[in-house]
This record gives sequence, structure tokens and C-alpha cells, in this order.
Amino acid sequence: MSAVEPTVRAAGVEDLAAMAELLAALFAIEADFRPDRDRQLRGLAALLSAPDRAAVRVADAGGAVVGMVTGQLVISTAEGAPSCWVEDLVVAPAWRGRGVARALLAELEAWARRAGATRLQLLADRENAPALACYGRLRWRRTRLVALRR
Repeated sequence: MSAVEPTVRAAGVEDLAAMAELLAALFAIEADFRPDRDRQLRGLAALLSAPDRAAVRVADAGGAVVGMVTGQLVISTAEGAPSCWVEDLVVAPAWRGRGVARALLAELEAWARRAGATRLQLLADRENAPALACYGRLRWRRTRLVALRR
């Protein structure tokens, strides 16, 4: 592990390969998804091409991407305003427990608030105890909603 403390910055096309590697690690442990580098690269490129409604942030430690998060705006009728769907929060194993997830989420939340979002929401794999514990420490609350897909 590097002695360099990571900084959070907007991701660019030069980060695509590193982000795809992080997503491969994330999707390998999530039962609902599977790693597919081509799909992940297409999705990330689409997010990068829509800065008015999506944000991609990376944690950079001396030029190495050690974490990432994405967010997308949707209109919430419950809020009567935009809401930010937080996705793809992943931190490299060697960097976990060092505040990287907190910094990534704080930067994404700041972007979402500037974009008018009044709520942030995310989905987490119910079997990913470390991720759920992290979200709990960061004061994310569980809802009574169930995620469905088709």
C-alpha cells in the first residue's frame, strides 16, 4: 500500500481500464451481476459522456485508481425533485478502512446537491456484510422497499 493519500477527482477516459477492473471485482461478489468488461466499459463511457446527469468519481493515489463511485440523476415524484442513484461504489482491498468510500460518497453527494438532488439512494447486495457495515457507519438507512428487476 502506498503512503500517498488518495484524492477524489472526476474520472476521465484514461481511467476506464482501472474502473473496469474495480467493477470486475465488485461484480464477482454480487449474485445479481457478472463481470463483463465490454459491458462495463460501455456503461462507464456512457456515464462519462453525460456529465449533466451522471457523475463518475475516482480515488487516485499517486496515479493509481484505488476506488470509484458513480451516480445518476432521476426525477423522484416522491421528492418532487431530482434524486441521485448511487452505484458502483468499490474500493480496492488494500485501501479499505481508510476513509476512501467516505470521501468518494461525500464528493458524489456534493455533486448531486449542486445538481438539485434532494435524496441519494443505492442498492447493496444483502450478502455483502462489509459493504452494509460501511453504509451503516456512514449513516445510510435501510428502507422497506424491495428491489425488483426484469
